[in-house]
Amino acid sequence: MEDEAALNARVGATIRALREKTGLSMRELARRAGVSQPFLSQIERGVSAPSMITTYRLAEALGERPGALLPAPDGTGMTVVRAGEGREIPVANRPDAARGRALVMQPGNPLEVIEYVVAPGEYLEEWFALPGDMAVYVVDGRLEVEVEGAGTVVLGPRELVAHPASARHRWRVHGEAPVHVLLTIAHPPEGPTLRPPRS
Repeated sequence: MEDEAALNARVGATIRALREKTGLSMRELARRAGVSQPFLSQIERGVSAPSMITTYRLAEALGERPGALLPAPDGTGMTVVRAGEGREIPVANRPDAARGRALVMQPGNPLEVIEYVVAPGEYLEEWFALPGDMAVYVVDGRLEVEVEGAGTVVLGPRELVAHPASARHRWRVHGEAPVHVLLTIAHPPEGPTLRPPRS
């Protein structure tokens, strides 16, 4: 696995290349994605890594899926992610944000699989909404899933909820134990327009 600095540099270069391809200035992309221009500059230079919410907002502004902002995998089309591998991405741009591990998030792939192990007190309550369908599977612990217009459900080990990803949704750790979750998102084949709600 390449080190974090090298990976951040490749992610930044990919975002810069996509921005230039679309003809957007750094200022305009930052405005559309709801981030500051200095922060976008840090991302493009590989100094900072985008959070999950920032990745989705940049992808929306660029007309791409989130996976398009990450480097393409090497190999023959088979992806194996070992324990400890995968791109670690915080949920939000804040120090107490929960961190996910992107197991599948690649250019051209409509499937995303992200693993979370979240302790009580870590920030997880960001609202998300994006095209496609999603399923949340709890490996261990308890997770509260709130879906706007559909209600709230608490999942325990080996339980799953599926819903349209376009419905605004957020999660909370339920109880005092960490929760281990697998999130699967199937984006529509025709493509992008990801819309994490502005807070």
